[in-house]
This record gives sequence, C-alpha cells and structure tokens, in this order.
Amino acid sequence: MDLSTLKYADGSRKKRKRVGRGQGSGHGGTSCRGHKGARSRAGYKRKPGFEGGQTPMARRLPKRGFFNRFSKEFQIINLQDLERIKEIKNIDPQILYDNGLIRKKAVPVKVLGVGELNREVEISAHAFSKSAQEKIEAAKGRISVL
Repeated sequence: MDLSTLKYADGSRKKRKRVGRGQGSGHGGTSCRGHKGARSRAGYKRKPGFEGGQTPMARRLPKRGFFNRFSKEFQIINLQDLERIKEIKNIDPQILYDNGLIRKKAVPVKVLGVGELNREVEISAHAFSKSAQEKIEAAKGRISVL
C-alpha cells in the first residue's frame, strides 16, 4: 500500500448538483427553482428585513420614545485623564488621539471637570463644561473652543 492507491471511503464524497443540464440529469426544466415566484427569476436578491411578503418586524413593532435629530455626540475627556500626559502643555484633539485618550478624530471632543488639574495647560476642544472651564482657569491654564 502506498499514497498513490489511497481512495475516499464509499459514500463519503457526494457529487455536485449540476442544474440546467437537461431532463436526463434530473435537474432540468426549472433547474430546482420551482415554478414562478421571486426566487425562480434571474437576478433575485432578498432585501434586508424581507420576510416573504409578511409584514416585516420593523413595521410590526410600535415606535417608542423620541429621537433628537439635533443632538451632538461628543467624545468625553475628564481633567483627571489629562494628568496622564504631563509633558505636553498645548493639548488638542490630535494629541489626545495620539495618546489613546480618544478613539476617533472625526467626532468632537468635550472636556468635563471630573478630577483636578494641577498644572498650567492650554487646551483646545470643541466644548467645555463650566466646572472644567473654572478648574482650568484656576490652574492658570487657557481654553480655546474649536
């Protein structure tokens, strides 16, 4: 016995279904697609949420709550987080991104006043809370709104 005589066990390998190759193949005629209907046609694509003509789940469930389309999403930075980058005096969103304090450059940054700030820094961000602004100015720092 050698590698050139090895064969698959009987019944372990199934032949591929070749559709549309005539009536003698057993898969001719409608090519296993049945008669009429969307799936029988060429170019059929099921749309997301399609449930076969039944009213989709998204339309069956009631709408709840309120969505404020004018709200702005901010990335939050606390003053105690700024203590991690002590060697930098001018802090802006790019520096926060480089130091791993924010995840996305495109989303605006808001500085909140959780924690203490014990050094003089210049911080540039898109928004500041009142407490953060007071603590930065008390530490002789400056803020600039982008």
